[in-house]
Amino acid sequence: MKVPGKISSITELHGVLKLKRPIHPLISVFGFSEISAEQGTLLSAVVTGFYVIALKKDCASGKCRYGQQYYDFDEGVMYFMAPGQVLRFEDILLSEVKGFILAVHPDFLHGYPISGRIKGYGYFSYSSNEALYLSEREEKSVMDIVGNISNEIEANMDAFTQDLLISNIELLLKYCDRFYNRQFLTQKKSNNDLLSRFEILLDRFFNDDELSVGGAPTVLKIASELNLSPNYLSDMLRVQTGQTTQQHIQARIIEKAKELLSTTGLSVSEIAYQLGFEHAQSFHRLFKFRTSVSPSEFRESFN
Repeated sequence: MKVPGKISSITELHGVLKLKRPIHPLISVFGFSEISAEQGTLLSAVVTGFYVIALKKDCASGKCRYGQQYYDFDEGVMYFMAPGQVLRFEDILLSEVKGFILAVHPDFLHGYPISGRIKGYGYFSYSSNEALYLSEREEKSVMDIVGNISNEIEANMDAFTQDLLISNIELLLKYCDRFYNRQFLTQKKSNNDLLSRFEILLDRFFNDDELSVGGAPTVLKIASELNLSPNYLSDMLRVQTGQTTQQHIQARIIEKAKELLSTTGLSVSEIAYQLGFEHAQSFHRLFKFRTSVSPSEFRESFN
């Protein structure tokens, strides 16, 4: 048996995995050991209509493709899915997987600030990003919070239940944000290699031939060239350099603009167009914001 590709509701998820009906239709947490699906049930590509936070480990066979990479489950590995994202598995038997799944429907978050903030956590908006590896201590922190969520769901619902559940979800997300930041820092060599590739790519985009054809690059174009999602690239750069991808691009735009303003007779409008701006006014605003002088004032300083 294979799990269907689209699972729209948490109740449907419970049905597919042969779990008892969820206590609350909009939030559920369960261990893989609780799943009663047939022993031969295989996970394949899955798209959900809700948020999924999962920790999987100790699976002897099978691989999971998450974004551009494949992962095994020898260590505690966390995955984060927003509604509509795709997680692909290859020959993973449910009966062999350990860990938990926390499923939260977007409707459960309505009316709380987290509803607007949740996609600000990069790991939800990397179009299925790099998995999060946990140390034993980090895994315990995660499991303690998930245990609190599970206990609260199973307790008698009262006027405090949703507030407490939301608070614990937010706490879990903040801890995972911290752990991702640690992961970026500890992956120093691979991130330095990526940073070098990023710089080489920027050099290529900002040479005269590339600029004259396509203008300055976008965040999306650079991320695509590096085979990464835009948000993952920006998060990595922010940790490594203190600046996002957009800030790096803008710095290069200003650097190139200064070169063109000081060494060519092109008008400000022509330079703006060459740098990919539809309107010279947008270029003027960015230049003044970054340098405290207008393009014309900068040019006059060389006369």
